Amino acid sequence: MDVQYRGHSVLVSLDGELDQDAGTALQKALSDATGYERDLMVDLHGTLFMDSDGLLHLLDLHRRAELRGLRVLVVGWQPQPQQLMAEVAGIPGPGSATGERYALAAFRRLIEKRAERTRDLADFGAGWVPRA
Repeated sequence: MDVQYRGHSVLVSLDGELDQDAGTALQKALSDATGYERDLMVDLHGTLFMDSDGLLHLLDLHRRAELRGLRVLVVGWQPQPQQLMAEVAGIPGPGSATGERYALAAFRRLIEKRAERTRDLADFGAGWVPRA
């Protein structure tokens, strides 16, 4: 992960896999924010894989940025992360426009609930007890 501060914008570039291990790094993404930033751009061009934990971390970063008053834009959706988001949202078909819908707060809350359910089902299938 690379974080750059440019004027009133924060650019977070993610590479590799966005999964449960990404949580700590994404928690630190806004740690150097001064309060004068207006925009957060998350670049997913280098993110070829995302699971439901990674989606929840991305949604958490988005929520925390909005609480700071930042406008959030997520760009560079790759096929697998976009398909995961479409599946979690219940939007059929490849290439669905989940990236455009992501900007809507109600859509993000829906995705967050469904991603939590997807993660819990995966944990249960692996023999783990669902999280409270």
